[in-house]
Amino acid sequence: MGFAGQALGSQHGTGHGSLVDAGANADCKPEMLEQFGELGSLYAQYVLGIAHPTVGLMSIGEEEGKGSVITQAAYQLLKVNPHVHFIGNIEGRDLFNDKADVIVCDGFVGNVMLKMAESMYDIMVTRNLNDEFFEKVNYETIGGSPILGINDNAIIGHGVSTPLAICNMLMQGYQMAHSGIVDQIKDSFKS
Repeated sequence: MGFAGQALGSQHGTGHGSLVDAGANADCKPEMLEQFGELGSLYAQYVLGIAHPTVGLMSIGEEEGKGSVITQAAYQLLKVNPHVHFIGNIEGRDLFNDKADVIVCDGFVGNVMLKMAESMYDIMVTRNLNDEFFEKVNYETIGGSPILGINDNAIIGHGVSTPLAICNMLMQGYQMAHSGIVDQIKDSFKS
């Protein structure tokens, strides 16, 4: 299988996994979603240190036949892909639990979920509601979003990034470089 393209990764609601794609590809083919599962698995394994990351496909229901035509076709590809530990469809309510280490979706859906999580954090801060759970969706704590599937390490920062967010992006970049994720991705997609 050839390589279909890059994807934007993002830390998802639990703070321990990755959401792929978070905004690079609004319109995707099923093969792209399958590859996002592989990219997210490699990132979760080598950068986040999750030994056997689980992969869930964002859909409108957990059953195999749920979702758009694209999502249903991607499901069929992911369930037979030997490079991912696919657990099936997940729903929007699963963004903030540990149901999957890697959440796969197109960039349109992923970006909407990312912005929704950011707005929840902003509401909590505005109302002076302190809860450590919501620090996991604080863009300053996260740093930025890695671009997966390119020939080097790159992270996209928020347009309003503070010095703390930039510092955390640098730490992310260090983790990515130290993990060898670029070489892992290249090796995985050689064929």
